[in-house]
Amino acid sequence: MLRIHVSRLDLSRVRMATKPDALWETILSFHRLRDRRASTVFGKWRTETRARLNGEAQLLAAVVPPRGYFPDFLTPSQEGAEPFGLDVGMEALRDTPVDRIRRELDLMAAGRRRQRSGRAGGGCDDGPARITAALPAALSEGRAEPLARLIGALRSYHDAAVEPYWPHIRASIEADRAVRGRALLDGGAEGLLATLPPMIRWRAPVLEADYPVDRDLYLDGRGLLLQPSFFCRGTPVVYRDPSLPPVLVYPVTHTGAPAFAEPGPWLGRLVGHTRSAVLQSIGTGCTTSELARRAGVSLASASQHASVLREAGLVLTLRHGSSVLHTLTPLGGSLLRGGAPMALS
Repeated sequence: MLRIHVSRLDLSRVRMATKPDALWETILSFHRLRDRRASTVFGKWRTETRARLNGEAQLLAAVVPPRGYFPDFLTPSQEGAEPFGLDVGMEALRDTPVDRIRRELDLMAAGRRRQRSGRAGGGCDDGPARITAALPAALSEGRAEPLARLIGALRSYHDAAVEPYWPHIRASIEADRAVRGRALLDGGAEGLLATLPPMIRWRAPVLEADYPVDRDLYLDGRGLLLQPSFFCRGTPVVYRDPSLPPVLVYPVTHTGAPAFAEPGPWLGRLVGHTRSAVLQSIGTGCTTSELARRAGVSLASASQHASVLREAGLVLTLRHGSSVLHTLTPLGGSLLRGGAPMALS
């Protein structure tokens, strides 16, 4: 279990990330690529992504184990900063001091040795890790070329696995932010913490979470950045190094449908002034009751229209307490703007 100890000062410094973090999504998606679970949600994405890869996975496997600790420097952060875009994140990764790289790679190697020793049948490593065993050693020497190779592999992998789906990823994070924002307005920081996914539980003054190891994290007045993630699954993630800015990466809610389903024949049902008014009324987010009031329709009609819009890929719906919250997807926003795409960053 993970226990995050939150003082009153820390509560005043809890904040939500404004957008997805490109490197967190990249690294966590690499875990999903090798994970056979959640095939309904990620199966189509895995098939499409594997077809676009060209050797990047073998190189990344040397520094991102399938389970357990991966080096903190792969997902850089800094105090008070917004989530990193890919280019800024890569520059921060490139500037990582060599002593930190060496220390964190040693932690990763120790974790791998413990996993191997715990396997029935002994201490044989997996093929990809054996093939690329030289990369961690080369990175630890502080030479520029191995780090450049790693950054190149990360960028190529991101282009294949994450970038094509970025509008969907961002829409999911924005939908989660809408839910958390309402909780913050209704109940302050404690109300926000109490609405995090079920594997995270607010028991003041401690935020508890399901976690693969037993750990305590003391915020010590630094606050906490809440970073929703599309590719995080099962349990949240925090930095191993307690001196780094505290970040809690947690999974957004998936409905159980394929994560990147394309709009289908339901678009043909999107006709008429009433449904257009409903789409416009959703705006930056609203509950079904608010939608009915804004659009001037009955509650049942608002629910039915929202269902059709959701099937068409124009709306995301998440539960917020006893009600549900509807937000626009990039496609829904683009439709309202006459086809102009949503600005991404």
